[in-house]
Amino acid sequence: MPVETTPTPAERPEVHGFVARGLEPVREAFARNFAERGEIGGACCVYLHGEPVVDLHGGIADAATQRPWQADTLQLVFSATKGVTATCVLMLVERGVIDLDAPVARYWPEFAANGKSAIPVRWLLSHRAGLAAIEGTFTLDEALSWDPVVTALAAQAPLWEPGTRHGYHLRSYGWLLGELVRRVDGRTVGRFLADEIAGPLGLDLWIGLPAAQEPRVSRIVPPAPPPPDVQEMMARLFAPDTVAGRALSGPSNLFHYDDMWNRRALHAAELPSSNGIATARALARLYAALVGKVDGIRLLRPETVAAACTTQSEGGDAVLYLPTRFGLGFMLPPALCPSAGGSAFGHPGAGGSLALGDRAHGVGFAYVMNRMSLATAGDPRADRLVAALARCLDA
Repeated sequence: MPVETTPTPAERPEVHGFVARGLEPVREAFARNFAERGEIGGACCVYLHGEPVVDLHGGIADAATQRPWQADTLQLVFSATKGVTATCVLMLVERGVIDLDAPVARYWPEFAANGKSAIPVRWLLSHRAGLAAIEGTFTLDEALSWDPVVTALAAQAPLWEPGTRHGYHLRSYGWLLGELVRRVDGRTVGRFLADEIAGPLGLDLWIGLPAAQEPRVSRIVPPAPPPPDVQEMMARLFAPDTVAGRALSGPSNLFHYDDMWNRRALHAAELPSSNGIATARALARLYAALVGKVDGIRLLRPETVAAACTTQSEGGDAVLYLPTRFGLGFMLPPALCPSAGGSAFGHPGAGGSLALGDRAHGVGFAYVMNRMSLATAGDPRADRLVAALARCLDA
């Protein structure tokens, strides 16, 4: 049974919530992130076989006002959104509405332009379509309004021969898969998520945040600048004229990991690659419903999840310059998280957030936070939590 935690006076800030007996090391790891890794505010939740066994939060949700992080504080989770979007697509695959091996152009005819007629849906999910950077010039209002960007993606030529290599479709992933959902279902990804996942499971999770929920959102604290030598290296690797640079900040160099993500317009739009807003509890509950039943609800059949965890892309990433490994929309270990076991799947988010499921252990896990870091091989705060959980479960 869950037991209330008892923070000691030495801990700053206090950690609130509960852990089940035997999982106390997860709470200790969460507290150490504040003491040793500069955590400002965050939350961690774990479901085990459909039941919550860890639900922790602490710190400050808004550094300017000192608003405390509450049990229901919401957090923008950047690319952890991609696992949510993949779940929506795979639900439509399971229903027979989308065929993974059918050309995207079957559902989105305009997409066939410029040599893209044979690209299958599978390659969109596994970052093999060659559309990591978006061609064209846009204002931010145009990018957030959806149609201008998806029209450009449909018209442009791939940046490499599709299927021959993989490269992280950092932002375009959301527009590509979101438009596919809209074409076959009639609903946007945000609407589909609300109707088919968040509503039935009672999740505080949105792609396209309603205005009424805005006061609950924690403010992102952008990452500190790296040392000068690292800045120089990153400036070369991610220059605006490189594919990597255009993927990272595109389209039109509009998106940067700074205070812009605290703006209402960035929360209200639907960016199914980048702007999911959720509690850790909601993300953990979602993944719990992918690996088993939660209150009688299972989102995908076991064989669908197993297929989604089959490696589609692996090795050197043409955009990130790092080894990555993807299934169908989900990132897989070890790229997912250094301490995640081989049966894990999910997605990290820029700055440190992480949501995953573990089929072998029946786990749904999520960690969200507001202080972004620039870790390139798994955020050490998230990894510490996953490692502590793994030790408990394997004991």
